Amino acid sequence: MYADRYGKSGIKPGALSIAIGLNGAIIAALIFSTPDIVKSIDKTFIARPIPLPVDPPPLPDPKPKTETKVRTEQRVIDPPPRQRPTLTETVAPTNTGNFFEPGPPGLDGGVTGGTGTIEPPYIPPHVPVLVGARPDPRFAKAFQPAYPPGERRAEREGRVTVRVLIGTDGRVKQVERVSAASEAFFAATREQALAKWRFTPATRDGIPQEVWRTMSVSFVLDDAD
Repeated sequence: MYADRYGKSGIKPGALSIAIGLNGAIIAALIFSTPDIVKSIDKTFIARPIPLPVDPPPLPDPKPKTETKVRTEQRVIDPPPRQRPTLTETVAPTNTGNFFEPGPPGLDGGVTGGTGTIEPPYIPPHVPVLVGARPDPRFAKAFQPAYPPGERRAEREGRVTVRVLIGTDGRVKQVERVSAASEAFFAATREQALAKWRFTPATRDGIPQEVWRTMSVSFVLDDAD
């Protein structure tokens, strides 16, 4: 068996009372000291409201820009008819360079300049009026030559074609042979044309002109003869 190292076991009443008393004193001290601690805490830490930064009120939306529309009226001003300028000098169509052309009166009161080609006004080509020579009806009976006597006796008939140059006075100036049935027929026709034939002269724009004309003459025997 072992001997008790610490003496007799068990709880001593005196020690228990001391322990309870100490614990009660500690608790009482804590209870009565609590207000002082709270007061000291209240005095030490004073809660003050910290002002928080307040956001500035939102700015009002900017007013939308109002576009001012200016109503413009376009008026078409008919310029007065431009008169064709009178050219005092001949200008080649291919001539190019700087030139000034007067603007319509009443618009800007000035002239406009530019570069371009000066062309003369268009002139349509002139078509001359030609009128051919015609036999003068007043001399119609004089166009038939006299029948050559030798051809009459031989009872030969024939036809002669000649070219005659008609002058500005209507008279025949030259006679050229084209064809003839005989020399006698051509001679009679040539003599009659130079002496008796008369024409209304040909004209070009009303001006008499010399022209060539082809004429034919027939020699026919009359049954009465």
